[in-house]
Amino acid sequence: MKSTRKGLRDGDLFKDTYERLNCADCEQVLKTATDSETVFDLRTCPECGTEYKDLR
Repeated sequence: MKSTRKGLRDGDLFKDTYERLNCADCEQVLKTATDSETVFDLRTCPECGTEYKDLR
């Protein structure tokens, strides 16, 4: 599982005009799942299911 920063650098993710993270393959906005037990949020593409870590 990559971080969102690494995904942006590798070209797997991109930001739209409203600064939302989008999957480069599916062009879908990533969904966020928060867990109070961890130090990161889980960002998931609803189309292909790829997951990224987003540090808080």
